[in-house]
Amino acid sequence: MRAVVVPCHGGPEVLELREVPDPRPAPADVLVAVEAIGVNYHDALARSGALAAEPPFIAGVEAAGTVLETGTEVTDLVPGQRIVWPFTEGSYAELAAIPARWGVPVPDEVSSEQAAALVAQGLTAHYLSFDTYAVRPGDDVLVHAAAGGVGRLLVQLATHRGGRVIATTSSDAKADFVRDAGAAEVVGYENLPAKIRELTGGKGVEVVYDGVGAATFEASLAAVARRGHLVCYGATSGPVPPFEIRRLSRAGSPYLSRPSLIDYVVSRADLLARADQVFELAARGVIQVPVTGRFGLDEAQTAQQLLDDRTRVGKLIIFPQGVPQTATETATALAAEAR
Repeated sequence: MRAVVVPCHGGPEVLELREVPDPRPAPADVLVAVEAIGVNYHDALARSGALAAEPPFIAGVEAAGTVLETGTEVTDLVPGQRIVWPFTEGSYAELAAIPARWGVPVPDEVSSEQAAALVAQGLTAHYLSFDTYAVRPGDDVLVHAAAGGVGRLLVQLATHRGGRVIATTSSDAKADFVRDAGAAEVVGYENLPAKIRELTGGKGVEVVYDGVGAATFEASLAAVARRGHLVCYGATSGPVPPFEIRRLSRAGSPYLSRPSLIDYVVSRADLLARADQVFELAARGVIQVPVTGRFGLDEAQTAQQLLDDRTRVGKLIIFPQGVPQTATETATALAAEAR
């Protein structure tokens, strides 16, 4: 089969499209014909060496496809069934053998492309806004990097739950993209605490969802209300440096969380229940993930370069069997609209 391999750590240029042996499912695995692959910052972090993955390895952790074969221990997935998975290495490939525990059945009304675009970031935005801090009607909510995949979903979900979202972005084009998702206010990162205090009558926000990390942590801490909640769920700018915990008592006694999706889908039942809610919200139009970039396996370098540049809004999808023509036309129109 063809697969995109990371032979060594580095930039997008290290990615290689290779012929590799077909995978075989272990007893608790399923073998899947991959149809659509979600491109994520996790992929870039693994490629660059920021994560524990040691080369060589097949890139990617999120995809959707059709089950071809099941291992002897698998009882709840069957050949011919479409599934999607949020974190299984080896997804940039024509075939993938994944643990059945992570295979989520895809509803008939959801395409494989939509499932691959939604599952990892949708699950993340859902647990953050429904559980880590459950947004309440009237809450002021600050969402950093709101034009990103998780950020835009957080804007939609927090607004759906009755919050007033203040979003940060780095450009006018991204600001329009975020307003379209429901943000009440969109601001830049400069002098952010002062802007937040002005927009909230001096009190600050009830919750900050910060997936940026080092570059925004101090501003986030200064923007959160007394006994508010600062949720640091990612670190695209690098990890937050160590700090003295007593600082929290001088900052209004906020709660500080560093959650991870894995702890909110501990059992398969947890995963399926949360995924069902995400797909149901998508079916109702509460959350939408516009796909603005579609690529073949041989264009993985280009896809990850766009990810590294952080200039493209919307989701990037890789198609192992080639990009459908209608999908290409749709992506071109969406990208032009976003610009």
